[in-house]
Amino acid sequence: MIAAWQADYAGLSVAAMKNLVRTGRWHRLHLGVYATFTGEPPRDAVLWAAVLRAGPRSLLSHETAAETYGLINRPSRLVHVTIPQTQRLEPVRGLVIHRSARDPEQIRDPGLLPPRTMVEETILDLAQAAPNFDDVIALLAGACQRRLTFPVLLRQSLDARPKSRWRAEIREALADVASGVHSPLEYRYVRNVERAHGLPVGDRQAHAVQNGRAIYRDVRYRKYRVVVELDGAASHPAEKRLEDNRRDNAAAAQGLVTLRYSWSDVTKRPCQTAAEVAAALRARGWTGQLRRCGPDCQLSRS
Repeated sequence: MIAAWQADYAGLSVAAMKNLVRTGRWHRLHLGVYATFTGEPPRDAVLWAAVLRAGPRSLLSHETAAETYGLINRPSRLVHVTIPQTQRLEPVRGLVIHRSARDPEQIRDPGLLPPRTMVEETILDLAQAAPNFDDVIALLAGACQRRLTFPVLLRQSLDARPKSRWRAEIREALADVASGVHSPLEYRYVRNVERAHGLPVGDRQAHAVQNGRAIYRDVRYRKYRVVVELDGAASHPAEKRLEDNRRDNAAAAQGLVTLRYSWSDVTKRPCQTAAEVAAALRARGWTGQLRRCGPDCQLSRS
């Protein structure tokens, strides 16, 4: 891929480029952007063409950068590029143009081509446009779980965005992700069940060996030998329910009490769920007191 503004670097004239197109050796993908081959361009050529059309300091960003990092598993329908705020660029068919007041070199991944925003910047760009905070949690937790980035790096990028949407909530969520939260349901359990009602702090994604196999328990209250498993699926196939039963039975044989909660239990009945967890903990020696999560808390006042 080559752009007309690169002609001097390539030792060609713009007229020579146009002649190569006329003779069928090259073809044009955008105004002033040419493929030096024939046939259908592959995806990486399409992305390069978008960056070249947007100008020398442009970067793939948002959904398109996320595609290149594997943050999303499908090509973005339109190609998203970010350019400096001061750059003038008319609308381009097939491109979504974003403008940034920050220096492109501050937000660009230094080692990848085509040029794109760093993975941390990409994640926070997507968070800005997310329809709800559960989607933000899924994005943060998923990226960190797959080791595409780490909470400390996301916090550093967030610090450079003083006007970022959900800034305070993201900072709090990153601390929970760092402690092992892997999903929106786990985040809601920490925030709305455990923390809001004064339960002790459990271990997240606690490693254990069961029947000779490594497993990870969503929440484990080690001192009290109580386990909480969280399942966000609306329904379970029979084989998954059987697997859960076997896992719970094996835990019971080791002296562990397992409580299993759904999305509805955590999001619609957090107070009742907290009361159940507290009862299991008290039966194992916890002497703490539940607290009301707010004026509408459904905990018994007795």
